[in-house]
Amino acid sequence: MDFLNNSVLPQSAEHIQLLHYLLILIQFLFIPFISLLFGGSILSLLMKRRAKKFGEEKYFNFAKDIMEFVTISKSVGVIIGIVPLITMILIYAQLLQNSQISNLNFLVLSLASIVISLILIYSFRYSLSFKRIFKAISPTEINDKDISSEIKKISEESDHISNTAGKYGVIFLFLGIWLFITGITIPIYYNQWDISSFIESIFALKVLTRLVLYILFSFTLTGGLILFRYFNLEKNSATSENDYYKFVKSYSKNVSIRSGIFIPLFMLFNLLSIPAVDLSGTVFTYLVFSLLLLFLGYHFLYMLNKSYSAIFTSLLFLVLVFSLGFFIVSEQTIMKNSTKVQSAILSADFEKYLAGLKGEGTGTEVNGAEIYKVRCESCHRFDQKLIGPAHKDVLPKYVGKEAQLVAFIRNPVKVNPEFPPMPNPGLKPNEAEAVAKYLLERFAEEQK
Repeated sequence: MDFLNNSVLPQSAEHIQLLHYLLILIQFLFIPFISLLFGGSILSLLMKRRAKKFGEEKYFNFAKDIMEFVTISKSVGVIIGIVPLITMILIYAQLLQNSQISNLNFLVLSLASIVISLILIYSFRYSLSFKRIFKAISPTEINDKDISSEIKKISEESDHISNTAGKYGVIFLFLGIWLFITGITIPIYYNQWDISSFIESIFALKVLTRLVLYILFSFTLTGGLILFRYFNLEKNSATSENDYYKFVKSYSKNVSIRSGIFIPLFMLFNLLSIPAVDLSGTVFTYLVFSLLLLFLGYHFLYMLNKSYSAIFTSLLFLVLVFSLGFFIVSEQTIMKNSTKVQSAILSADFEKYLAGLKGEGTGTEVNGAEIYKVRCESCHRFDQKLIGPAHKDVLPKYVGKEAQLVAFIRNPVKVNPEFPPMPNPGLKPNEAEAVAKYLLERFAEEQK
């Protein structure tokens, strides 16, 4: 994806921060929609299969209603299902610009797979409506045999399209979600991601754990949406004794309960796999909020078992959406912590680029050793710890990576929890480059 890497420009620290916020907002729109689409499509296919097996109309009606709930409309599918993913690709291209680690291949493949899946899934949705129309037309009531035969033929073709589009739509959507999860997992483990091959990446344990977690969220959220739409927005009678509504209520609650009960366990697995240096109080805060809202959702499901109230369905869906939202924020906070050195490099590149446009720092020779003595020696030594770590312990990771060292000097971030964060020395781009060059040359000499 070199063309994407070359199409973005260096960004300031403020713009990088804004991109992180924008990424959270876009994922808050995209992930719940795709989760509902995936969970709803699978449940609809299962109901359609039951309708064919048992010949009961309620299963077919439920399959059709589920698809109408989760797909909403074709324009929504494009606006929330495709546009946000394209935007995320551009944002990740910016945040990981010139990085040795990239997730763009996975995200682009995910986009292609999800576009195909949306076409198939929306075809599946409309084929269910056609099937209902054909079922309402009785061929025996039509005197013209040719018309009756044509209606039967079209009905069979519609049923074939429905089965094919639904099945392959779910397969492509699952593949798209899998690739997407791989793409957003790589930056979360930016400093520890050492998997280079495509197959090893998608089958990495950290990816599979997240995949299962998001799938559990998808079914939990889908069950909550069905209850919300049937017994609130659709204005159906909450106290109805209709067997169909009893079936919908019972089935949807069971889906949410059985999938939601495992979410905390997989949240814990994810948390244990995160490097300690990338965790922070903010990460734990958002995870706690996510779990609290999830447990509140369990409470509402329990209340629905005791006595029905339409308000519980509204609150259930709301807390499940925000539980997923807080989890998304915690994940993006981890990514921000993991890529803070990369962000510092981009910020330093921007300041160097800006200084070049202004004509600053050119034509003036600076002495890195003198700047180091004035600005750095009060906290650092090559062979001993002071306020900061000894250079002999930290410089090895910057050998051959002068740009990364320059970025750190220009925009220091807390890396080692044993030492306080390094204050910004306020060096200009050419001064930081001179200091970095001096440090690496002196380190190389002392290693001889």
